[in-house]
Amino acid sequence: MMGYYSMGIFGWLGMLLFWGFIILGIIFLWRTLDLNPKQTPMSSSKALDIARERYAKGELNKDEFDRLKHDLG
Repeated sequence: MMGYYSMGIFGWLGMLLFWGFIILGIIFLWRTLDLNPKQTPMSSSKALDIARERYAKGELNKDEFDRLKHDLG
């Protein structure tokens, strides 16, 4: 009839550890599966614009720019 009081301090500690591991496991899975992506993939047109800017600044030579343009489509 004593219920949870009969568990004593070790029972409560065990229960807190159990729920702590459950919560940490959920957080770990959330981060591992990346269910909340913070970035959207860059579109190829935006990437091509960046490549054009880099080519105009002289950061890329013609061969590198042509290869990027071919890869990005």
